[in-house]
Amino acid sequence: QVELVESGGGLVQAGGSLRLSCAASERTFSTYAMGWFRQAPGKEREFVATISWHSRSTDYADPVKGRFTISRDNAKKMLWLQMDSLKPEDTAIYYCAAGLSPRVTSTDYNYWGQGTQVTVSS
Repeated sequence: QVELVESGGGLVQAGGSLRLSCAASERTFSTYAMGWFRQAPGKEREFVATISWHSRSTDYADPVKGRFTISRDNAKKMLWLQMDSLKPEDTAIYYCAAGLSPRVTSTDYNYWGQGTQVTVSS
């Protein structure tokens, strides 16, 4: 069982930046691939980014490529999502998740955080 706690969300103007953090409870964090997903009001949860356990493999959803960067520190049991050049359409609840492989489908992830709200004003 891995407990995940997100933080760092908030209100930001379009063009601004935020850095989301995800803290894990277990040392086994280093064995999991990690992902970020988001869910906007009235929409389904969607993939944002994923990173392998050794950080050598990352993948991003097309809408965030070149603007968002996923990273992790296994020794600190931390995952981050650096979000730059934010747009109003990035507004959503952002979730971190742990799974066996760096996949883009939410069903491939076993453990989820409670989410953190990101609101981008125009």
